[in-house]
Amino acid sequence: MRSIVTRIIAGGLGACLMAGGLGGCVSQQEYDRLVDTNRSLSATNADLQAQIDDCNRLVSTLRGQTGSASDTIVSLQQANDALKRQLAETQAKLAQFENDLAGMSFARLDPVTDKALRDLAARYPGLVSYDADRGMLRFASDLTFDSGSAVVRPDAAESLRALAQILNTPDALPYDVRIVGHTDTQPISARTAALHPTNMHLSVHRAISVRDELRGLGVQSDRMEAAGWGEFRPAVPNTASGNTPQNRRVEIYLVRGGPRGFTGSAASERAAPVDRARGAEAFEPIK
Repeated sequence: MRSIVTRIIAGGLGACLMAGGLGGCVSQQEYDRLVDTNRSLSATNADLQAQIDDCNRLVSTLRGQTGSASDTIVSLQQANDALKRQLAETQAKLAQFENDLAGMSFARLDPVTDKALRDLAARYPGLVSYDADRGMLRFASDLTFDSGSAVVRPDAAESLRALAQILNTPDALPYDVRIVGHTDTQPISARTAALHPTNMHLSVHRAISVRDELRGLGVQSDRMEAAGWGEFRPAVPNTASGNTPQNRRVEIYLVRGGPRGFTGSAASERAAPVDRARGAEAFEPIK
C-alpha cells in the first residue's frame, strides 16, 4: 500500500514538474503544498501499514488460539468417548452380574425341615427368628445367655431341646449344623475377661456352649462345628456406646453335609473341620 501511495505522489509531482517545465515552474506555494500533501499521505500510509501489521499479528494469534482450542476439543472428545466406552462396559458387566444373581439359587432346606424350623421360631418369638433363604435360626444372645456369660439359660435350653428334636429327624439328618456366635462392640468387663478375654472369645465360647447343649441332646458331634466372629460381623450398625442388642446373637445354619469322620466315642468328641470340601454349588453362609 505504501509503494502504491508513493508512486501516485511521485507521478503527481512529476506531472506537475513536467507541466512546469513545459509551461513554467510552479510557484513556491504550490510546491510547498505538494510536499505537505506527500508528507500527510506518507504518514497516513505508515499508520495504515501499522494497523495492517497489528491485524496480521491478531490473525496469527487467533489462528494459534483456534488451533490450540481445536486440539483441546479433540482431546476432550477422545476422553469423553473413552469414558462412554468404559460406562458401556461397566453397564454390561452390571447387567451380567444382575442376570447371574437372578439365576443363582441357594439350596433351600427341604419342605419338612423348613416347616419345622418356621414352627420353632413361631413358638419362641423374640428369642428365635428364622431366615428360610439362608437356612438359619438366630437366637438372641440377651435371652440365651446372661450378660457376659457363655452358660445357656434354662429357659433358652427348652428351645434348644426343640431344635435338637428337629435335627434328629430323618429329613434333617443330611444337614450339618454350623453354630456362629456374634457380639456387639461393647468392651469386655473386667469380671467377664477372667473367662472371656475379648468379644471374639465370648462369641466362640457361646457357640461352643450351644454345640455342647445340642450334643447332650443327641445331635451327633461330627455334624456340628462352632465358630465366632466377635464384633466383626454386625447385623446392624453398632451404636456409639457399642451397646447394640441386635448384634448380640448366635446363628445356627443348616447346610448339606459333607463326608463325615469315623464313628465312635473318640471321633464324636473331635471338632468338625471349619471348612469341608463341598461341591462348587455349595453356599457358604458364614463368610
